[in-house]
Amino acid sequence: MKKSSLRSKSLLLLLIAATTALNSFAQDAGRKTISLNDQWEFNKENGPVEKVNVPHTWNDKDVLDDVPGYYRGLGIYKRKLKLNESAKGKDIYLIFNGVAQEAEVLINGKTAGKHIGSYTHFTVPISPYLNYKNDVIEVRANNRFNEDIPPLTADFTFFGGMYRNVSLLIANQIHFSQKENGSSGVFITTPQVSASAASVQVKSLIDNASSTDKKIQVVTTIFDAKGNAVANKNTAQNINKGASIVVVQDIKSIQQPQLWSPQNPYLYRVVTKIIDVKTKSVIDQVSNPLGFRWFKFDADKGFFLNDKPMKIIGASKHQDYENRGNATPDALQIKDIELLKAMGGNFLRVAHYPQDPQILEACDRLGILASVEIPVVNTITETEAFTATCLNMQTEMIKQNFNHPSIIIWAYMNEILLRLKFSNDKPRQQIYFDHVRQLAQKLDSLTRKEDPSRYTLLVNHGAWDIYNKVGLTKIPMIVGWNLYSGWYSGVPDDFAKFLDRHHKELPNTPFMVTEYGADADPRIRSFSPIRFDKSVEYGVKFNQVYLNAMLSRPFVAGGEAWNLADFNSETREETMPHINNKGLLTIGRDPKDTYFLYQAYLLQKPFIKITSAQWKERGGTADSATLSSTQPVQVATNLKSAELFLNGKSLGVKDAVDHIIEWKVPFIDGNNQIRVIAGDQNDQADIDFQLQPFKFNDSNISFKNINILLGSKRFYIDEEEHQLWMPDQPYKTGAWGWISGDPYKGTNNRITYGSDKNILGTDNDPVYQTQQVGIKQFKFDVPDGEYELALHFAELVGGETKEALAYNLDNNHKKEVEEQRIFDVSINGVSFLPGLNLATDFGYTTAVKKTTRVTVQNGKGISIDFNAIKGKPVLNALQLRKIY
Repeated sequence: MKKSSLRSKSLLLLLIAATTALNSFAQDAGRKTISLNDQWEFNKENGPVEKVNVPHTWNDKDVLDDVPGYYRGLGIYKRKLKLNESAKGKDIYLIFNGVAQEAEVLINGKTAGKHIGSYTHFTVPISPYLNYKNDVIEVRANNRFNEDIPPLTADFTFFGGMYRNVSLLIANQIHFSQKENGSSGVFITTPQVSASAASVQVKSLIDNASSTDKKIQVVTTIFDAKGNAVANKNTAQNINKGASIVVVQDIKSIQQPQLWSPQNPYLYRVVTKIIDVKTKSVIDQVSNPLGFRWFKFDADKGFFLNDKPMKIIGASKHQDYENRGNATPDALQIKDIELLKAMGGNFLRVAHYPQDPQILEACDRLGILASVEIPVVNTITETEAFTATCLNMQTEMIKQNFNHPSIIIWAYMNEILLRLKFSNDKPRQQIYFDHVRQLAQKLDSLTRKEDPSRYTLLVNHGAWDIYNKVGLTKIPMIVGWNLYSGWYSGVPDDFAKFLDRHHKELPNTPFMVTEYGADADPRIRSFSPIRFDKSVEYGVKFNQVYLNAMLSRPFVAGGEAWNLADFNSETREETMPHINNKGLLTIGRDPKDTYFLYQAYLLQKPFIKITSAQWKERGGTADSATLSSTQPVQVATNLKSAELFLNGKSLGVKDAVDHIIEWKVPFIDGNNQIRVIAGDQNDQADIDFQLQPFKFNDSNISFKNINILLGSKRFYIDEEEHQLWMPDQPYKTGAWGWISGDPYKGTNNRITYGSDKNILGTDNDPVYQTQQVGIKQFKFDVPDGEYELALHFAELVGGETKEALAYNLDNNHKKEVEEQRIFDVSINGVSFLPGLNLATDFGYTTAVKKTTRVTVQNGKGISIDFNAIKGKPVLNALQLRKIY
């Protein structure tokens, strides 16, 4: 917000090295900012020193490895700062946009300031500590667990580091206050707004750190988007030495203002200057955005912006990025908001914490409504220190982001009753509930006092009874519900029932669906998608149900998909360990099918997209007696119907159902060109298809290789090695398949087949997370020749028992019964793996791959036999490749 003008100036100074003397301070703005992102030295406590640039985190790698946990401790940053003596007499500050999570700033070994909290920015005055010769800045950051600092637990990673921009502010001794919780010291409100006229109030806090009294003028000018001045206010003021004053300016002359909205995000610019009356020079200056809009939430009719009804549909967003942790460059932060806008979204839930200033600046500019919240997640600590930290975080969040027209909501809790304490002591639990409610009330009251112009929001998970019993639905102006019917629990149809229940039982309370989603691992596909199979196809079905329910109910103010992009959650395992896959984009921001679905629902202009084109390398078994394999292809569109062509041949016109059209497409071996046409709209994709013979003696289809997942109904795409893994089948004469056994079913009742455990020693976890248990034989009726065979195993039963993750609501684990499993494996009657004991020989949940060559002769094919010695034999996957 307030840093936009500062940042633009700092860009001009990026070439100034840290050792360059700053000789001149004369600027029209009266202040200078310089980026300090470069030339830092960093080390963990007692660790080696390395050179780094900011943004930086020390957790970009260890949150992705197979070792549970990640470094949570002290990190030390140091750099030199050279200022010559002409800087004396200035007020000099360090501005940190984000340091996780406890920060101590030292100048020349002396503490200049401290800050608590990872997600708000803060300013440290450093003038008293400088020698103006060879100064050294040291920042001691610590992301240790601290029971008095939220978040305490959450489904995201608590990265450590100096992970946002750092800058140096050099100001005159009379300046806009740097003591206001990291804000610019200027606060803008619009007391009255209509299409015909608007009024503006500008409140400026000004400090005089000099030793003399001064006569000043505070001049505020409002510029339109073309740079024309549309209003001006000049206030004369005396400011005594060492004093702080507040100047309030009322501007009531804005006629026929351009209104701000997602369709027309018109921004004015408010420039406020402090001018020395005697010299007429500008002592200080700040610039802020201004958008004229008014809004309301109605419990029956939903949300209104500028008196027009608007369904809020958008997404939440975490700040981390692929292989970068939370140290995400400005350009990538801005790109996220551009992707949300391109999706057709009109709202961003900045969750679960305030994010980089670039985010809300982009929302202002692009027309994205927003809510922002502090990270009080899952649970609280019942101490005065925790409460004080929460209140301070809320104050910082509001004051730092006050002037953004995109913000319409301040929030302060998320799923706070997810991790219930004292379940075995009901009287004590009631005391805990009282403390939670009291903290919520304090945060809500603080928010209404600091900013009466916006709404308050408290977000709950779908446990209706307990949130109402504790009283949390009665405190905020808007209630948020995080709902996952059909994912963590229940079925998708339960979602609409919950919406109707809220409207019936809390008829006077507006609400939004603040989270909903289903994991969609972009590498997993299924033609029979089911809950928790992690397939993209299930994600599409899930989002269709939710969007239909929200859009058809006016009383639902809106919904925010969880999440805009996949994000890191170190404690997660599942198909892509440490990653929450509910994003509409991958963690590297590639669109999934679900992103295109939202475009089909939300975009006003004609839209059509072959969503299945994301799956560029396909494969499958030929239909009986044909040279093709029939598989579904989906198209997302906001048009009524479309026609699909395969290699120039029409497959017919079909109508869209819930913005999706599906065709059965007979893919041939090799390249397949798919083209969809609807009026003047079209899309095209090239699909490389590997056709497997229906039977191996089919002379028209040559066998090359095949990769098979046992106990699975899904496809897995190995993106690194460009290999497609197919679901298995029971043995068919002349073809291939297993004989005997059943798919592995884990102890968690939400998973229909397979395991969600992290498989050690591989990035291809889905290859090893399913298996056939009790298998006796697997056969390939291949013709004579030389083949390479690879068998894949992992012991899925046993090993270290880990705490069930709280957000997996339907998490009723049966006790895992560990039994000894020993079996022999032979190939064509020859012993291959005698006495195989996966747990003893390799360890639990560890990828095991055993490869051999097989010479097939006399028309016998390949027969892999599994002989039980103790327990039941298993096979997770296998590969066969013809050599010649």
